[in-house]
Amino acid sequence: MATIREQIAALEEEIHKTQKNKATNAHIGKLKAKIAALKVKEEKAAAHSKSSGGGDGFEVKKSGDASVALVGFPSVGKSSLISRLTGVDSETGAFAFTTLTCIPGVLEHNGAKIQILDLPGLIKGAADGKGRGKEILNVIRASDMVLYVIDPFQDSHFNVLDSELERAGMRLNESKPQVFINKTGRGGIIVRSTCAQPDVDFADIQEIVRSFGIVSAEVTMRSRTTHDHIVDTLAGNCIYSKAVVVINKVDLATEADMSRARSMIPDGWPILPVSAKTGQGIEEMKDFIFDNLRFMRVFLKPQGGEADLVEPLIIKDTSTVQDVCVKLHRDFVRKFRYARVKGPSAKFDWQRVGLDHLLKDGDLLSIIVRR
Repeated sequence: MATIREQIAALEEEIHKTQKNKATNAHIGKLKAKIAALKVKEEKAAAHSKSSGGGDGFEVKKSGDASVALVGFPSVGKSSLISRLTGVDSETGAFAFTTLTCIPGVLEHNGAKIQILDLPGLIKGAADGKGRGKEILNVIRASDMVLYVIDPFQDSHFNVLDSELERAGMRLNESKPQVFINKTGRGGIIVRSTCAQPDVDFADIQEIVRSFGIVSAEVTMRSRTTHDHIVDTLAGNCIYSKAVVVINKVDLATEADMSRARSMIPDGWPILPVSAKTGQGIEEMKDFIFDNLRFMRVFLKPQGGEADLVEPLIIKDTSTVQDVCVKLHRDFVRKFRYARVKGPSAKFDWQRVGLDHLLKDGDLLSIIVRR
């Protein structure tokens, strides 16, 4: 009997051989569903093996206000780039695979501390575990932004990297589809939509859902949906994150080199031309990273004291009062009584709120704890 990996490889080969057009979309969607279901099974088996003492890996302790992963082939200049951004030297040599572990550095910019992760170079087959690929991809999945670093003299680097991250469940520069699948006790698979769905047939959706072993469920689509969106929702392991392409070594590239490199990048993706060697474009790159991580400022007012309006706390724009408490000290959550907020998120000045209150840029926050 074929192994899970062999079954996945056979299905991927069938997808590769199938001509892609509107008539084959449903067939390809069903094949992808089978692959996703097998990968879920494979991940469960791997997790069991790891819990039983098998497997080695590396983990990165997240620090700072956000994390950014540098992704690229070996020897495209990631280590030099991180040195420019953070002032931390990554041990390298003039040969492939010189960065052997994940080396974090910290970019301090506009009051924020941003963790920059210099990872071992990704290679083709990383999603299958080649070159410590799965370990590297797990770190990338946990980051807040992906920075592809490519060489303008190589034709296929971006496509290979993007394919590996897509196979690892990363959906970059995409909005999370408004697809909701709830299992039910009976009644079969019911499909509903609040808008027109020109790209999918409801019968195909039902078959895709069944391929995950689900016989009764309600599927609700609230945005234009594809078969891939259904598969991703069922798999439940996709990460939706921001990405930017950094074209390094621009000091050596001709206009023709740059034009060829840009032609490989999907429309609408941001592109940053830089030179880690000369420093060209580095300051613009720092500004871009800061702006697109969507930080906001919250000013803290100590209990019984005056608010600090000079040095705000820099946090992500999805942060709650609990996120601020965790960032300050874990005791703030344990001893928390309530908080008071003045500013854009408050209904009135110094509104009393709980840990789940969503903050907004410019808020003044006072946390009241048990003594």
